[in-house]
Amino acid sequence: MSAPSTPPDAAPAADLSAFRGVESWVFDLDNTLYPAHTNLFAQVDVRIRDYVRRLLDLDAEAAHRLQKDYYRRYGTTLRGLMIEHGASPDDFLEFVHDIDHSAVAPDPRLAAALARLPGQRFIMTNGSRAHAERVSARLGIGEHFSDIFDIVAAGHEPKPALATYERFWLAHGIVPAAAAMFEDLPRNLEVPHAHGMRTVLIVPQGTREVFRESWELEGREAPHVEHVAEDLGAFLDEVLAAIGR
Repeated sequence: MSAPSTPPDAAPAADLSAFRGVESWVFDLDNTLYPAHTNLFAQVDVRIRDYVRRLLDLDAEAAHRLQKDYYRRYGTTLRGLMIEHGASPDDFLEFVHDIDHSAVAPDPRLAAALARLPGQRFIMTNGSRAHAERVSARLGIGEHFSDIFDIVAAGHEPKPALATYERFWLAHGIVPAAAAMFEDLPRNLEVPHAHGMRTVLIVPQGTREVFRESWELEGREAPHVEHVAEDLGAFLDEVLAAIGR
């Protein structure tokens, strides 16, 4: 008797064989290493609005509009404030990341998967190193990373700028064709894909419309998004199985 065929409406299993050549694993921080429903970044978002309101003497609604406009046009609100208003990046980063990190719970599954990945692992974030260190410590994964490349190391030029990726690759001797990038924003995967990196978009089921503005969702079905995963730890387990780890 022949084996039952795959139902015609079943999604084909993802081909993860390309991850066999990965030597550098690069992870965005916010809403990637921890699930978006943690709502941690919502605290940062409020702090950014408050910073804009105080700096420019705006009401809350006007500050929110400007915050989101700069975020979309410049990659971060900070970049827009620096270019348009000469804002101090150190003051901004200290203020917006002064939040309660207790909402982030340890993730033993993710920690175990990260520990088994071959090669080096990095956090690449448009936030600050201090914020990344606090988040990774709460998750119980800090020891598994070779380094954190933050917005200061990027010269305050955020992803998705090509120059930022190039600065990161050069700083750590990363060969893009032997690297993988994990992100929660499709636009931040375009440059990595163009330079040969494996690309993975992390978008938890049920949080897409709640935690994202419409423009942030654009491009998630584009060719530069090779894989879409709902759970980072589970996806890494699948990758490890596929590469024989």
